[in-house]
Amino acid sequence: MLQTWRWFGPDDPVTLEHVRQAGATGVVSALHHINQGRAWPEDEVLKRKAVIEQAGLSWDVVESIAVHEDIKTRTGDFRTRIEEYKQSIRAVARGGVKTICYNFMAITDWTRTDLEWRLPNGGYALRFDWTDIAVYDLFVLRRPGAEADHPEARRKAAEARFKSMSESDLDELEKLMIDWLPAREFVYDRAGFQKMLDIYRDIGRDGVQQHLIDFVKEIAPVAAEEGARLCIHPDDPSFPIFGMPRVMSTAEDARTLLGAIPEQANGLTLCTGAFGSNADNDLVAMAEEFGPRIHFAHLRNVTIEPDGSFYEADHLDGHTDMVRVVAALMKEEDRRAAEGRPDAVIPMRPDHGHLLVDDIGKRVNPGYSCIGRLKGLAELRGVMRTVDAFRKQGLN
Repeated sequence: MLQTWRWFGPDDPVTLEHVRQAGATGVVSALHHINQGRAWPEDEVLKRKAVIEQAGLSWDVVESIAVHEDIKTRTGDFRTRIEEYKQSIRAVARGGVKTICYNFMAITDWTRTDLEWRLPNGGYALRFDWTDIAVYDLFVLRRPGAEADHPEARRKAAEARFKSMSESDLDELEKLMIDWLPAREFVYDRAGFQKMLDIYRDIGRDGVQQHLIDFVKEIAPVAAEEGARLCIHPDDPSFPIFGMPRVMSTAEDARTLLGAIPEQANGLTLCTGAFGSNADNDLVAMAEEFGPRIHFAHLRNVTIEPDGSFYEADHLDGHTDMVRVVAALMKEEDRRAAEGRPDAVIPMRPDHGHLLVDDIGKRVNPGYSCIGRLKGLAELRGVMRTVDAFRKQGLN
């Protein structure tokens, strides 16, 4: 597997020199300074590529070209937005970056309720807490119909927690829910967030899923023409929150999209952390079933608690059997190589990492500190070397 590292560009506190020291050879990056929904100029792609290559690395995966809400809802200027998206695909592919990750999550990107949850060892992890979600949903946002989405025990826990929270606590929670992610035309206030939730409620899950299929039917031929591969990232977390429709959360969701557009250009990002947040997902089985269409892998683990809350665990701990997932992906690489596929090697990156050692207190992108990911990549590299050694000896 190709060992890569997510880099947020020149403003990333983790430098390309650090990336090389971590042992990665490839970079996963995006033009984060260009707002969501705007076409990426080819000259900007080439500038970013040159910076990466001057550091002795290669730009192997784009993550992500953001999908505008107009496209997801098929309202407003969605036709123009789709054409701009096609331009971005052409720009990155002609610049030599052939793997393009994207997601179709409604309104927000990945959601966590705590970006620095203290671990027993003194480090910090990202956490999703259902009680905090219910606090915001029931007592801050006051979304119509929210009570039906939360069981009684959670509602009672949320009410007690809400009463204990200060205004600054609630402001921080709201920020985590709606307005902290980069590369957007605007950030939502509470009323704007509710307005978007109402739009998605009216469209419904089946409608959003059809919008996804319609979108990929338009962009996959462009990717194929340019020799590029699209790979959708799952919803994170992979279950509904705030009533938002989820259309890439299960194996059945993946089957639906991959079956609707069977071309190789339409593929999957196997994010073991995002899919793994749904306890019903069998990540080993998914790696085996969807192997031929997996164009990119995010290797991350989560520990799921009895109420469905979770925190991001060490890469080799948690709910997912990471060793078996890696073995399945490496087996798929062998199958592709035997077929003569030019994309036999699957790019992977250590997805997120704990905040550890002297990264604590430094400016970091949440989940993307250096030392935690370096540790995760080293562990995953050890798994890959071990799997390879066992296979060379004819052992499973």
